[in-house]
Amino acid sequence: MNIVLLGPPGAGKGTQAERLEKSRHMVQLSTGDMLRSEVASRSELGRQAKAIIESGRLMPDSIMIRIVSEQLCRDECEYGFTLDGFPRTEEQARALDDLMAEKGMKLDGVIEMKVDDDLLTERITGRFSCGRCGAGYHDKHHLPRQEGVCDECGSTEFKRRADDNEQTVRERLSAYHQLTEQIVPYYQRKNILHTVNGMAAIDDVTQEIEQVLESLQ
Repeated sequence: MNIVLLGPPGAGKGTQAERLEKSRHMVQLSTGDMLRSEVASRSELGRQAKAIIESGRLMPDSIMIRIVSEQLCRDECEYGFTLDGFPRTEEQARALDDLMAEKGMKLDGVIEMKVDDDLLTERITGRFSCGRCGAGYHDKHHLPRQEGVCDECGSTEFKRRADDNEQTVRERLSAYHQLTEQIVPYYQRKNILHTVNGMAAIDDVTQEIEQVLESLQ
């Protein structure tokens, strides 16, 4: 089964794609991972992508489509895949349709992880982790049992991601609404769009996605 997961940064698409890879052997095709892999390969395409990344320019659709095309040829994709981070625009969505048709494949469903901007901002800006073992915490929802001491390893060193601040999160959400949400009507017209509550607990989101996939089989 081949699906696309839609949702803004921080919605949990990567986590759900990883779970589908384990439970259903559906390969996780993440835009970030694909780009890093191509750059690391030092292929001609990878060198082009690296130059664009280093210049700070947006990655052209032509390069992203070529990278996605190569990934779809992987043997592991015979069990299906989950696209995370692509497509981002209607133009990319149409290009993906054309690409899959050329390969004799089809997109079975698009799952939108619906979120509340304010709650998602709170979720992201409140998270921090242990600087030693990486255990995750949150200012409101999961503080260490002993203040300033990691539950897992006893370290007193904690860290936050530099981009987990309200301004950056709001900017990313705005970009998502301006670009990616334009493809929601496109997939609605194709009658393959399904929506789940991206603000629910992780296990509950997984269950909702599984119910969607069962309905598609």
